[in-house]
Amino acid sequence: MTAASGLAARSARWGRIVGRELVTVAITIFGLLLVTFLIARVMPIDPVLAVVGDRAPADVYEKARLDLGLDKPLWTQFAIYIAKVFTGDLGTSVLTAQKVTDDIKTVFPATLELATLGTLIGAVFGVPFGIFAATHQGRWPDQVARIVGLLGYSIPVFWLGLMGLLLFYAKLGWVAGPGRLSIAYQDFVDPITGIVMLDAALQGEWDAVRDAFSHLILPASVLGILSIAYISRMTRSFLINELQQQYVIAARVKGVPEWRVVWGHALRNAVVPLVTVIALSYMHLLEGSVLTETIFAWPGLGRYITNSLLNADMNAVLGGTLVVGAVFIAVNLFSDIIGRLADPRAR
Repeated sequence: MTAASGLAARSARWGRIVGRELVTVAITIFGLLLVTFLIARVMPIDPVLAVVGDRAPADVYEKARLDLGLDKPLWTQFAIYIAKVFTGDLGTSVLTAQKVTDDIKTVFPATLELATLGTLIGAVFGVPFGIFAATHQGRWPDQVARIVGLLGYSIPVFWLGLMGLLLFYAKLGWVAGPGRLSIAYQDFVDPITGIVMLDAALQGEWDAVRDAFSHLILPASVLGILSIAYISRMTRSFLINELQQQYVIAARVKGVPEWRVVWGHALRNAVVPLVTVIALSYMHLLEGSVLTETIFAWPGLGRYITNSLLNADMNAVLGGTLVVGAVFIAVNLFSDIIGRLADPRAR
């Protein structure tokens, strides 16, 4: 086989892979749109009343119903809904009287900032913790790791957050309190990306960077504890499975140092599922940090969706749900790509 024909074959193979991924993503997005559309139709909330109020005259109610297109057939409403979503029109929030897309642009960076640091804490501590437990299987370090993981799953998030505030903020004063930034620094940081620490750094406001980090570290650590429990448990499971394989036994018989067996052979083959686990943890923190955001008065997407749901603001709820679903799809696709690049067998 010539170099040109080999390159063509590889290009064709990657083209098929990319094509399959694009088809999968398109089907998933269509399913997400269909589910959110049907949720809006089956919820026991009248979208017209949410707009005009329950004391509006009949003619006002009817006009609003026509303006919302609710008199059209269901499939026509779905087509209009898809067209609006792809043009960035998620409707207007009843609660804030602003476009839902503008609200999400404001609140999503806060959740992104919180979940990213939480996942980073989980990966940095969870992976080595799981490796340590796997290499000491059945001994006291393994038992300690399993107890810590069990506690991480069992302790309620709201209790952990409240105890963290009581100890590290109220008693010791090591961290700042609820919110993203102290009032004294809010006028010094102009929103550029929406991520306060990054915006403050870009503007050279280093005191504001330290203040933002002081607000961020405690809620991120609360989420990080949950992430550590999950990632360490899965790392331990993957590595124990790899350490029982024939290639590991053969490497040990040949006299390969144990650190190289673990880090250079077993862990390398566990990278693909481990990347998927970290991605799943990240996605969970992005959409499941409602309690943490509520306790720490963190103006993120989870808190926004919850408040909207409590106020029957369905445009905001569905818009937030679509964003979370799109992020799930993007992170899952990214983890698949990383897995294929890290392990040729996954291709």
